[in-house]
Amino acid sequence: MIRLIAIDIDGTLLDSRGQVPDDNLRALEAAAARDVHLVIVTGRSFQFALPVLTGLPDPLTLVVHNGAIARTRDGRTLLRRVMPRDVARQVLAATAEWRPQTVLIFDRPAAGQMVYDRMDWEHPHRKGFREKNAALITSVEALEHALDDDPVQVAFNGGVAPMRAVMDHLDSLDVAADLAVSLTEYPARDFSLVDVCGVGTTKGATLERVAGLLGVARDEVMAIGDNFNDRDMISWAGTGVVMGNAAEDLRAEARYVTGTNDEAGLAQAIRRFVL
Repeated sequence: MIRLIAIDIDGTLLDSRGQVPDDNLRALEAAAARDVHLVIVTGRSFQFALPVLTGLPDPLTLVVHNGAIARTRDGRTLLRRVMPRDVARQVLAATAEWRPQTVLIFDRPAAGQMVYDRMDWEHPHRKGFREKNAALITSVEALEHALDDDPVQVAFNGGVAPMRAVMDHLDSLDVAADLAVSLTEYPARDFSLVDVCGVGTTKGATLERVAGLLGVARDEVMAIGDNFNDRDMISWAGTGVVMGNAAEDLRAEARYVTGTNDEAGLAQAIRRFVL
């Protein structure tokens, strides 16, 4: 029996217009009525995730920043794992050529949550994000100067090919063993995000810990997502589901594939495995 559903946001909970389909809401309400735990597991920050979750039933747990932090909807912290600043400093030094695509992320409620020095915010896939999150974003002369606190992650974003190059480069570093690197890729938009956290910080690892806090066994968990950063939580869950809009290689390795996000594939999976 499924007692916990772990749900990615973008491409899974949300359709291609950035909305939660009514069918998804009805299925989630029906699951919550059966005392199934709902856990949102996303690469978004806590503040950026909350606005799209207003219609979801309580109680709701959020795992954000690709597993770095777990909080209840009202902001109570359950789990938190930041990156040692000396490790972050090594990552910045080794990736200087990608500095215009680099930001530092901190666990802060307002200004200074996202820090940049040379990011180009006129890029079409960054401009809208900045407009929605301007209060959280701070400019500094150099990212190294911002490391007076341990960050949640060093994050990169840009075209698919440059971000794949960042991934390859990170994997070759001496500090690679101290890192957990997550890739979120949108080939149709030629846009990718690479999030670098401290070792052991992934969606799957934190989902396992949250399930333990809630007293839920692995075989009682369903996890559903659509991108590479969802791979380990889908693999860990007793019932792992891949969205129909996921990349072909993710669908090829999946145990179960549901409909696309525009077909309310999340609701389809909940009806099949939970209800």
